[in-house]
Amino acid sequence: MLRIKGLIILFRAGTEGAKWVFIKFLPKSVSSILVKDVLEFVWEENMATVRSRGIPTWKRALDIACLIFALPVLVPLVLIIGLWIKLLSQGPVLFRQERVGYRGSRFTCLKFRSMKAGADSNVHKNYLKELIHSEQPMTKIDAKGDSRLIPLGALLRSTGLDELPQLLNVLRGEMSIVGPRPCIPYEYEHYLPWQKERLDTLPGLTGLWQVSGKNKTTFNEMIKLDIAYVRNKSSWLDAKIILKTIPALIMQVRETRASRRTRLLTQQDGTLKGI
Repeated sequence: MLRIKGLIILFRAGTEGAKWVFIKFLPKSVSSILVKDVLEFVWEENMATVRSRGIPTWKRALDIACLIFALPVLVPLVLIIGLWIKLLSQGPVLFRQERVGYRGSRFTCLKFRSMKAGADSNVHKNYLKELIHSEQPMTKIDAKGDSRLIPLGALLRSTGLDELPQLLNVLRGEMSIVGPRPCIPYEYEHYLPWQKERLDTLPGLTGLWQVSGKNKTTFNEMIKLDIAYVRNKSSWLDAKIILKTIPALIMQVRETRASRRTRLLTQQDGTLKGI
């Protein structure tokens, strides 16, 4: 455990560097935190892993910097969402799922639970399989209505707030702020050899696909965008994608609300005709 002017950092080191780092703020001394000290500590603990996996140094630096500067906003937001889920739905706050990461490595991806505990995963599995083998736009399954969602779960998903716990995956070096969406093992099983190139970088919370139309693109278009990012990634490209993410999320929320209104109106018309 290390104390830096009110900031407690708990860590466990392994043969490849830090396996995880947990940061907790003490309310009375938030204003006295020295960002430089924190960056140096986390940086040193993670560099062994970065070198061994061939991750660009600039990418790790950008990830850690974004995490440190966003913490004052993220900590209260995460606490509010966690309490929200606990009050509205029975079950764990976090949803854990195995994902395929850098060059096929497996890791446990964290998300806020937006669906009822024990929801049938075969619904998503079959829907994803259909998207992979068709030219349909990759709209979320809940865009058409999903009874598995908890109250306000659709809002969490449309805003991307359900993915905030993945910042822990970023801190652990399993993900990056920017990169391709981490795929699920049963999705990976359907990949063609050329499509696996998208795994030649860390998966991310946001990426080129997410800010390039996302729900309007097909599965193959998503793969091509991810590969384009892999081949052209740079600190400048990452910065541009980060800046474009919030406008893209706002647009996504508007489209989701418009789609929901259209669906409700259609259902009402059908009900009236049946009377």
